[in-house]
Amino acid sequence: MKTTLNLFMVGLFCTLLASCSFFIKDYNLVSSSYKAADKLLDGIEDIEFLQPREDGLDAKQSILVTSFVNIDNLQESSTFGRIVAEQIGSRIAQYGYKMIEMKMRTGSIFVQEKTGELILSRQLQEISFQHDAFAIAVGTYGVSKESVYVTAKLVRAKDSVILSSYDYWLPVGPDTKQMLRKK
Repeated sequence: MKTTLNLFMVGLFCTLLASCSFFIKDYNLVSSSYKAADKLLDGIEDIEFLQPREDGLDAKQSILVTSFVNIDNLQESSTFGRIVAEQIGSRIAQYGYKMIEMKMRTGSIFVQEKTGELILSRQLQEISFQHDAFAIAVGTYGVSKESVYVTAKLVRAKDSVILSSYDYWLPVGPDTKQMLRKK
């Protein structure tokens, strides 16, 4: 009887341990994306980022945002990569920066259904000229068993110099797991 009880307890413990990943909760993705945008903008405070307009007022220069891509396949994104980019772009616009909506543009931006807006590095200077962009927010993510690791960068368009960057991770709870699924 005692052996059966011990085996039952060991089995129960193993089952609970194996199912711990079911108890992982998602972080607030909007808050995490907004914090990433804040950190990117904090990193450029010392950089001359304003351009004078003809009417004498200063206008912040244009920024493009591209879909964040899977670090293991830079031609692949996901709902997660697209929504993080959207939220970072939204936050940057809230600060008054001139954001170019890539979904409204055509041309040299590689847009693939269910992937998003991807910029190939060899096209960076051409794109910045066509869209009069000073910088491009780009990012990658890598998925592990219970976390997704994100790197966001603000890159100067004319020469690909990284102006600022921010790294963070999120737990892969049920919502995040769904957004990371390949469809």
